Amino acid sequence: MARAARRAGRQAQSSGLLLAALLAACANTGDPPGGPPDTAPPSIVTVRPESGAVVPDWKDDAVIQFDEVIDEMASGGGSVGAGITGIGRQVVLSPVVGAVRVTWGRTRIRVKPKEGWKPGRVYHLELLPGVVDLRRNKLTKGRLIVFSTGPAIGQAALTGTALQWVEQRALIRALIEVVPVPDSVGYVTVADSTGKFHLDALSAGRYVVYATADQNTNRRRDRREAYDSALVTLDSAATVTLFAFVHDTAGPRLRVAAAMDSITVRLEFSQPLAAGVPLDTARVRVLQLPDSTPVSIRAILNPRQYDSVTAAERSAVKPDTGAAARADSAAAGAPRAAGALRAAARGAPAAARDTAASLDSSEVRLLLAQRPAPFDQVVLRFPRPLTPETRYVIRVRSAVNLSGAAGDGQVVLLTPKPPEPAKTDSTRNAPRPPRTTPPR
Repeated sequence: MARAARRAGRQAQSSGLLLAALLAACANTGDPPGGPPDTAPPSIVTVRPESGAVVPDWKDDAVIQFDEVIDEMASGGGSVGAGITGIGRQVVLSPVVGAVRVTWGRTRIRVKPKEGWKPGRVYHLELLPGVVDLRRNKLTKGRLIVFSTGPAIGQAALTGTALQWVEQRALIRALIEVVPVPDSVGYVTVADSTGKFHLDALSAGRYVVYATADQNTNRRRDRREAYDSALVTLDSAATVTLFAFVHDTAGPRLRVAAAMDSITVRLEFSQPLAAGVPLDTARVRVLQLPDSTPVSIRAILNPRQYDSVTAAERSAVKPDTGAAARADSAAAGAPRAAGALRAAARGAPAAARDTAASLDSSEVRLLLAQRPAPFDQVVLRFPRPLTPETRYVIRVRSAVNLSGAAGDGQVVLLTPKPPEPAKTDSTRNAPRPPRTTPPR
């Protein structure tokens, strides 16, 4: 009995100590009672190696030390290059070949390339904005640490803007690569929320600059991701604008033909077309079935040209021309058709495009205006109305995409029934019969 009582007492004492420890641990995660809440983001106190240092024999991890515990960013450390996870999403190290090991250590981040530190390189270690502490206070400004394992650190700077050419907006969080010629490995950074980027501490020389829509965030230029490149000669400073698009090696195909009215047909392609190689009547043929009778085409218009034509047609119609002019299906349907064509050509619904335009800065819109907006639709205008309820074959030869690849295709169009005349109520204006008083 005495032995059982002593055992029970020890268990109760251990449970009490464990409970007290848990309560103390929970209490330490919050702010002191009565004190002001901590709203300051984590701050970098030291980095190793220091920025600007030349360390020929450096073998250890590069370390970024904070003044408080930072969040592990959901999934611990990360391997940058083979699918970035955790705190690795906030770190960019270049130039390196292969993956980068990034580990979290409460108040510090450790970084090292899996290939090791190579002699004769200038390394850029960039901490991106977004690191948070345990109270969710976010670091809103990044930090660039530059150190060398041999050569002198350059003093030139490259700035630029990445754009989505087809979508007509800034390329947010674009992957930027700046590769010295003739090397294959270069410096890497990430564009901000307006598509802008900035790289310091570069040596003078020639570089190939890439901007990529890094959809899977692996910091690689994958095959189906939109990108653009430019050759830049850098002295002390340079600026570049990049228009990213998907580089298709197969040419565009004709997908759909739709009658907009009796003299207008819209063609839709599988890819945006090159504005510098417009379609003409030598490469577009229309045949009326079943006899394959050729049909002449008056004009082939891109979306901007079609807008101009329909605007001119509307302005030429006077308000008092009467029912005959208002019954013209081409004029009546032009505003709606033009709006739909513009929305489809720019690759986004009208509401989404309006929202994106409101977010884009005026500078981005000015940069986009340097090149014609890509389009994946054209409009055929005919000199005479097409026959209703008739099949037509439309063939397109050598349509060229933004990469310069050409493609052929054909579709069959069935023209709709002619609109029925509006029915009038013959009894609406008929004279009313005389009112009679029933006999009493």
